[in-house]
Amino acid sequence: MNEDNLKEKEELKPSISFIEQFIAEDIKDGKNGGTIVTRFPPEPNGYLHIGHAKAICLDFGMAKKYGGKCNLRFDDTNPVKEDVEYVDSIKEDIHWLGFDWDNREYYASDYFGKLYNFAVELIKRGLAYIDDQSAEIISNQKGTPNQPGTVSPYRDRQVKESLDLFERMNKGEFEEGSRTLRAKVDMTSPNMDMRDPIIYRIIKSPHHRTGNKWNVYPMYDFAHGQSDYFEGITHSLCTLEFEVHRPLYDWFVEQLKTSDYRPRQIEFNRLNLTYTMMSKRKLLELVQEGNVKGWDDPRMPTLCGLRRRGYTPESIKRFVDLIGYTKVEAINDVSLLEHAVREDLNMKSPRVFGVLNPLKVIIQNYPEGQVENVELINNPEDENMGKRHVPFSKEVYIEQDDFMETPPNKFFRLAPGMEVRLKGAYIIKCEGFKKNPSTGIIEEVYCTYDKETRSGGSGSERKVKGTLHWVSAAHAADAEVRLYDRLFNHEDPSGQKDDDYRKFLNPDSLKILTGCKVEPSLLTAKPLEKFQFQRLGYFCVDSDSTESKLVFNRTVSLKDTWAKVNK
Repeated sequence: MNEDNLKEKEELKPSISFIEQFIAEDIKDGKNGGTIVTRFPPEPNGYLHIGHAKAICLDFGMAKKYGGKCNLRFDDTNPVKEDVEYVDSIKEDIHWLGFDWDNREYYASDYFGKLYNFAVELIKRGLAYIDDQSAEIISNQKGTPNQPGTVSPYRDRQVKESLDLFERMNKGEFEEGSRTLRAKVDMTSPNMDMRDPIIYRIIKSPHHRTGNKWNVYPMYDFAHGQSDYFEGITHSLCTLEFEVHRPLYDWFVEQLKTSDYRPRQIEFNRLNLTYTMMSKRKLLELVQEGNVKGWDDPRMPTLCGLRRRGYTPESIKRFVDLIGYTKVEAINDVSLLEHAVREDLNMKSPRVFGVLNPLKVIIQNYPEGQVENVELINNPEDENMGKRHVPFSKEVYIEQDDFMETPPNKFFRLAPGMEVRLKGAYIIKCEGFKKNPSTGIIEEVYCTYDKETRSGGSGSERKVKGTLHWVSAAHAADAEVRLYDRLFNHEDPSGQKDDDYRKFLNPDSLKILTGCKVEPSLLTAKPLEKFQFQRLGYFCVDSDSTESKLVFNRTVSLKDTWAKVNK
């Protein structure tokens, strides 16, 4: 996706989503007293990724825009996969995006007692029963959308017997998988979710909040809508896969409600990205198999990974705003996300000098031992960021790619007999070079400088076609630079028939460069500080960085290099 396509997408973006239209109409009509209460209901079984950011921006954003509230409610109904580590990381990520739930932090486990009692009430009313069949048999009996399901032999079980069995299930008398509680809805419904769904199953694992108090746990479809009801949620915003679940959501609420109030479920499309995978299960596999270095690996689409890579909350929210919310599933070009972070970092990041593959340049006619402080603008997009001074001396480092012994036409960098300007300093001319006789690698370049051409000097107006970044050799700080690229080299790694997404892992997704040289001002840089290395891209100080070892992650290049590759 080139820059023109990106601008066109911005111009075509609708000003208001269909969801916001629904909310505005409900408020105008005085529904629920003209209030809005939303919720963000993550499962604490993994780290949040950028797909969750879309839901977070919607749930918290709509509540904020219309003067309402957004609850944070953890859907902790499966103790086998859940962990406090995930709870803490989720809260950190939401705060990082700039949202807060005040004192409204809830858990589905807060309602386990109410949910259990509601299940008992459904049994008493003849709307639920204990089934002794396995989940596999139950699934096979559901039939197809065009054929009705087969009624369970336990569907007409006596209420008293089901109540007794349900109580004993919770006491731990039966093995996992031996019995379930099913709602008695409609085995002929064309909606498969309505065919007597399982609403409770036996799980004998300690819960991270309730310990060993429960041996039966509610299914998501049962817990979700009722939790919305208990909290007074007005608009339950879900992704499109829950659209077919909505009739069951409404059926459960209808059995529970005691007034005219009921939450309204509205579905929107998920966030899908090219060259990216959003499955938490598969992301966990990547971590466990060592294909990445943890959930916060900067190649991961997790929010903590994007944060460590140098993405900003504003860029992610801008991206979400650009793609919008619709009823149509689509896959978004990751270039649009990269465009959003470039735009944001361009306005915020100070410009600095960093040389990734250093080549020493010796300015032969520059006074020995002399050091000058060159004044440079920190960010031309923001004059309030001021200026800084960078030391200049007889020996400097430039990029190896900025010198060629035998250059092609239109090579406007350094070569024998050619002149370039060292940004903010002088024009230099190449007089010669030294090559390693064994390897043929150029080790040093010898130049002269025109002392009248320093910025602000009498000869500063003299023009040359090439301008290079540089670092004073005597003052340079050593750094390790990690060049991150897309984790997968296939546009849709998880959408292949054989499901072997691993074969699409990009072998060049991480290149570690040691011996890099950066200007001395970066010695005081702190983790997560962001900079533009001039001519190279945007970089962020990694959490591995220490006083004795500077480590930078490349957030994104200055331009979309993949656009050329894919032409």
